[in-house]
Amino acid sequence: MTVNGESIVELFGDGACSGNPGPGGYGTILRYKSEERELAGYCPNTTNNRMELMAVIAGLRMLKRPSRVRVFTDSNYVFKGITVWVKTWIRKNWLNSQKKPVLNKDLWKELLEVSQKHQIEWRWVKGHSGHPENDRCDAIARKAIKERR
Repeated sequence: MTVNGESIVELFGDGACSGNPGPGGYGTILRYKSEERELAGYCPNTTNNRMELMAVIAGLRMLKRPSRVRVFTDSNYVFKGITVWVKTWIRKNWLNSQKKPVLNKDLWKELLEVSQKHQIEWRWVKGHSGHPENDRCDAIARKAIKERR
């Protein structure tokens, strides 16, 4: 995709879990111009939210130079976390609104770190609603779980 003559990397990510917690997987699609790359990952004991975060982190890790990135996620946890909640968590020393430690702090910190060098536009998409790339990422994540069980 090109905006104002500048190419944008599109990153689509989704996480899945068989039980929550349980075995989990993530699927990521990176698209730049006409090139695509699929990524998958697995964790034997995790949560859906951790896999949703890992889908985005894994994609951003693959980018070797600063880029304009449009990230698509069906996770309100990831979308609201990175666009709204994280600033308050940092200000409150990683405590949530109930004054309890933020869950998945390790991955939130990693997401912030891998995001720093990029210009990122965050987009939420409705999951399981026929969005082609989101459906593909879901299938990639579920396949990662099945192949490891």
